[in-house]
Amino acid sequence: MLRLARNGLVLVAVGLAAAGCASHKQTARQDPFAGKGSPIYPGNGPVPWGGGKYYVGKPYQVAGQWFEPKEQPGYDKKGVASWYGEDFNRRKTSNGEWFDMNRLTAASATLPLPSYVKVTNLENGREIVVRVNDRGPFVNTRIMDMSKAGADALGYLDKGTTTVRVQYLGPAPIDDNGGKHLLAMNTELGRGTPTRNLIAAADRRRGRSGSDNVMVAQAKPVTPVAAQAPKPVMVAYQPPVQEAAPAPASGGEVSYFIQLGSFADGGNAARTRDQFSATWPVQFIELSGAAGPIYRVRLGPINDSSDAQTALVDAQSAGFTDARLIKTEAVQASLQ
Repeated sequence: MLRLARNGLVLVAVGLAAAGCASHKQTARQDPFAGKGSPIYPGNGPVPWGGGKYYVGKPYQVAGQWFEPKEQPGYDKKGVASWYGEDFNRRKTSNGEWFDMNRLTAASATLPLPSYVKVTNLENGREIVVRVNDRGPFVNTRIMDMSKAGADALGYLDKGTTTVRVQYLGPAPIDDNGGKHLLAMNTELGRGTPTRNLIAAADRRRGRSGSDNVMVAQAKPVTPVAAQAPKPVMVAYQPPVQEAAPAPASGGEVSYFIQLGSFADGGNAARTRDQFSATWPVQFIELSGAAGPIYRVRLGPINDSSDAQTALVDAQSAGFTDARLIKTEAVQASLQ
């Protein structure tokens, strides 16, 4: 999906819990590479993670301006970033992946696809790692078009644009098995891992040799994202919802959940949910307590026990050292 120039920006409030949300109103565009509009994902449910191909491309021209994609291992630039969302959601990107506005991705006019970059909002200090899998933006001197989730994580969703520093980290894996490597990248960023070591550290965390086994090793406890300020690493954006408690398992099947914690502050609970929602299904449950509402956050349902163990390690590595694994029956009993 080649990202062409916007004629304007319209911010439309949709009432988020933690922060207001805005939506770009873009004009219809054509893809100069394909000669037609980008295809929309034909299936139901979430679009696949990753896929596509490794892609650099030849020099090309948009609106009279030439762009030269190339390998740029030393790329480190400051400039303006915008964001894109609903109008392009579930459409094919320039390297053949599918765009999901609720994942940490971005568009660059010249960087190789897919690749990892560290993006720092120079106006508030927030920083995240995103997967670059699209071309754009082509507006003035903007250097990056973030997904809606990326703009939300960096704190400029309502504003529309911000000044950023973009640092190239290296190629991203073609297939990311549910975004777990990207989650590991942001976990390492939150732990203070040096920029030059982020990919190697994420590789170790995800155990990239042959399968997606987690290297359960000497992971130092870190402060949960809910307690970090002023630079929370928010791994994904999801609209706040009130999800029902899990139903009892039937037919002998067992579902697993990772209980992260209970919160009196709904905002802290929402930030905890957002930290994991790019990789794992998340339950966000509001209960009535003696002193007011209590918000419980847990990962799941997860049907495979080995995946559940992986989720538990992810939670503990992210600083939730008291996280525990429970089966469906135990979850149901805990809600009584």
